[in-house]
Amino acid sequence: MSEDARLLANHRVHVVPVVLALANPPWQLDVWLDPSVFENLDHVFHTLFDDFCDADEPERYLGVSLRTEEEVALMRELGIMLNAAAAEAPNDTDAEYLQAPSWPKVVAVAGRLAQVMVANDLKELAALHDAI
Repeated sequence: MSEDARLLANHRVHVVPVVLALANPPWQLDVWLDPSVFENLDHVFHTLFDDFCDADEPERYLGVSLRTEEEVALMRELGIMLNAAAAEAPNDTDAEYLQAPSWPKVVAVAGRLAQVMVANDLKELAALHDAI
């Protein structure tokens, strides 16, 4: 495996689950609102804006955590929606985010991005399988 492929896999193993969680309202209620669970929206924001991507400027992550221009465009849209939800959550609590008027748009964009990311990963796995 090339170093570039290894880097992409390392980043995506963090980004894809976070995007899937953003697309899943039942998960959000069961996990993010449970204080005994590690994962919460703070973890999501760090993953998407600081640690493994930059949802404000995702172009820099093409080939690092994002595979295609379509993923870049959807990540930018997700960043815009997450920032809108942040503006509607003055106390910065997970419960406020989930009740924010723009939260359904976050879920919708995350759902589209999740579908594209998973499909792209499956194509890559199929190509690896065919190469063997």
